[in-house]
Amino acid sequence: MIRVLLVDDQPLIRGGFRALLDIEDDIQVVAEAADGSAGLALVRQHRPDIALIDIQMPVMDGIEMTRRIAADPALAGVHVVILTNYGLDEYVFNALRAGAAGSLVKDIEPEDLLHAMRVAARGDALLAPSITRKLIDRYVTQPLDTGTTTGLRELTNREREAVALVAQGLSNDQIADRMVISPLTAKTHINRAMVKLHARDRAQLVVLAYESGLEAPRNS
Repeated sequence: MIRVLLVDDQPLIRGGFRALLDIEDDIQVVAEAADGSAGLALVRQHRPDIALIDIQMPVMDGIEMTRRIAADPALAGVHVVILTNYGLDEYVFNALRAGAAGSLVKDIEPEDLLHAMRVAARGDALLAPSITRKLIDRYVTQPLDTGTTTGLRELTNREREAVALVAQGLSNDQIADRMVISPLTAKTHINRAMVKLHARDRAQLVVLAYESGLEAPRNS
């Protein structure tokens, strides 16, 4: 059972998402809140698999709530998915940096929402190709993060290759095929890279890969 917490200051949004999620046999909405402060308390109480959080709320916004979840070792199993009206913008970049596993727009199609919850529960990043493209455009125009670059030096060649493929949006199975290794070995390379780079999840790993210049932009 995938346990979801909803945090949004608009009752209609919460109600609509809850109605869609609760009819699924493998998804349960365990609680909901109207602001980040109340939402954080409920996250600590229920320890959901996914916290579906609006990015702009009163009292405490989604970025700060995400940052506090990511900083609490007791909440390491909580995957934050940010809700926004505008797609990928500065707020979402900051949420990904803070530890969010990905983002969704509020007008998402119902079947896409359900798929996203299952993807997030597995620990995979919710980064559509359009979002990945914008990440590239954003980070290739900025100076390299020297701290991240230093961390990359600790990676083995195979770990660096795996991280670059994660940044291209490939799944573990696809990475295994590309590297001619087993899916388990691919997952091991990725997990070790995440530990060395202090990345909370695959979404942060993607951000770090672009931020450091490990994954170069492509023209497609």
